[in-house]
Amino acid sequence: MEIIAAFMGQDHDRLDQLYSGFRSEKTSNAAKAKELFSEFKRGLQRHIVWEEEFLFPRFESRTGSSDGGPIPVMRWEHRRIKGLLDRIHDQVATGKMETDDWERELANVLLVHNTKEESVLYPAIDQCLSEQEATELIEDMKTLPADRYAHCCTEAH
Repeated sequence: MEIIAAFMGQDHDRLDQLYSGFRSEKTSNAAKAKELFSEFKRGLQRHIVWEEEFLFPRFESRTGSSDGGPIPVMRWEHRRIKGLLDRIHDQVATGKMETDDWERELANVLLVHNTKEESVLYPAIDQCLSEQEATELIEDMKTLPADRYAHCCTEAH
């Protein structure tokens, strides 16, 4: 049973496609690139909230590993990812697309981070939960209000 792993892995794939689209469009279509980046940023922020507020606490409560294990490392990497997202966002929001160094760094961090999640963390979470618990947890995650994560440069204010 890989309910959490499948769901979160699919979200990783969706986010990767958005990020790739942003990177390929930014030199030829700044408006489209900004739109793709906005969708990517909001989606990645939602993904991080799903992990930090739904998955990590459940894993820690089931395993009793709140001081050690993979979760503190994942949270540290999330802070790093958020910092890079904000740097890129600050440029893209003003129409400046000179973000190649930060984009490469973010891509590298995400590659390592996502690999650890998909090969170790998500399968471990799936092992801690029944099929019903995993399904209910995902349904709860899907109801997360957008105001908890959807902050970006193309929002209407």
